[in-house]
Amino acid sequence: MGIRPAKTIRDSDKPPFTRYSRSKPRKSYIKAMPHRDLNQYRMGNKKDDYDLKANLVAVDDVVVRDNALESARQSTNKHLETKTAGNYYFIVRPYPHHVIRENKMIAGAGADRLQKGMRKAYGRPTDRAARLYKGQEIFTVFTYKNHIEHVKAAFEKAKRKLSGKYRIEFVG
Repeated sequence: MGIRPAKTIRDSDKPPFTRYSRSKPRKSYIKAMPHRDLNQYRMGNKKDDYDLKANLVAVDDVVVRDNALESARQSTNKHLETKTAGNYYFIVRPYPHHVIRENKMIAGAGADRLQKGMRKAYGRPTDRAARLYKGQEIFTVFTYKNHIEHVKAAFEKAKRKLSGKYRIEFVG
């Protein structure tokens, strides 16, 4: 069985959950933290003479799973690397703190005798997510003004990988 669809965790009306102690993990309510899919946050070459800053900005509040952020990061970085050949600096802004929990249910004949239903349905931690707020920058690219079309194309690819609505802003 794969992961649940994004629509099950996309809304940000539920309270966030990040309770995990690194110093005393046995005292934590979550006993084991799920693994991170997003490990790299800065890519490209950092230079001082870039004259364009481009941001991918969230239009609404949304919760995005870390594997979606990683997929968007990979597609954006690959497009920029092939088209601009190292003349960019790319930053991923959000960090996936929010822990997603699932109450796994068994379906099938005779499954009613094997599970407790909604009694004490806290769920097990399965994944991580990042809470994005309206107006928050998700990705930032520093580059030269002659690469503006490549940055637009890279951000359009990233928007297709993420749930929610986003806009592209240019500074400089």
